[in-house]
Amino acid sequence: MTPQEASTSTEAICRLAPIVPVLVVDDAATAEPLARALVAGGLPALEVTLRTAAALEVISEMAKVPGGAVGAGTLLTPADVEAAKKAGATFGVSPGATDRLLDAAEANELPMLPGAASATEAMRLLERGYTVMKFFPAEAAGGAPFLKSLASPLPLIRFCPTGGVSPANALSYLSLPNVLCAGGSWVAPADKVAAGDWAGIEALARAAAALPR
Repeated sequence: MTPQEASTSTEAICRLAPIVPVLVVDDAATAEPLARALVAGGLPALEVTLRTAAALEVISEMAKVPGGAVGAGTLLTPADVEAAKKAGATFGVSPGATDRLLDAAEANELPMLPGAASATEAMRLLERGYTVMKFFPAEAAGGAPFLKSLASPLPLIRFCPTGGVSPANALSYLSLPNVLCAGGSWVAPADKVAAGDWAGIEALARAAAALPR
């Protein structure tokens, strides 16, 4: 898979909904009902972060839910890429980007949303052929004003800002011409997941899916 093909695939995924849920799931038993609630609420693209021991099993379970596109987040190494692909992830997300990580993603045909937090990092990815990137950590790296400032000098790049995005500031990102979608964790709060409040999570997803962009 070429970087250009990867960016075409990730752009299609980013266009599915304005918000991509960023999920940290400890219990694989909650994976399927959680995915069903989010997809039913209009958020089909799901990012499961590899931050828990259950993450790969969670990806496998969520991949069974019709209508969903399950990706693996926090990919740091080639081994992470291979494990995510084997578990059933259809795309990958990384907080940054290294040549070894991108080599592995391309070799394993896993569309990657690589992270960038500066003009130089974005330009290096663009030079390699990537035109769709994660902007992380969004709020800490300058927020919507910083991302807006990149639109004119880097017109070929589209971003998915993640990190500190919330209902209070989501529109400031989604209104930018160089933003396809945003990543957010508020649509699957830990207390609702623990309580099995799938209806409540579906309602949060519906509200997020209705955000204009």
